[in-house]
Amino acid sequence: MFSYKPLLHTMIEKDITKTQLCQILGCSKATIAKISKNEYVSMEILDKICTLLDCRIEDVIEHIK
Repeated sequence: MFSYKPLLHTMIEKDITKTQLCQILGCSKATIAKISKNEYVSMEILDKICTLLDCRIEDVIEHIK
């Protein structure tokens, strides 16, 4: 299972809300809802998030056994 908890922490550090993230990425609210539910999000979206927030993938997602 994957968790997006690191993303939420990174967003707090960068002072970005979920709504702002959605607008800047140009993604749908459904994508943000998937992140909130720890559901599958495409690598393209993860790449955009890392680029936007200037962070590593570890700052966005973590694997939980």
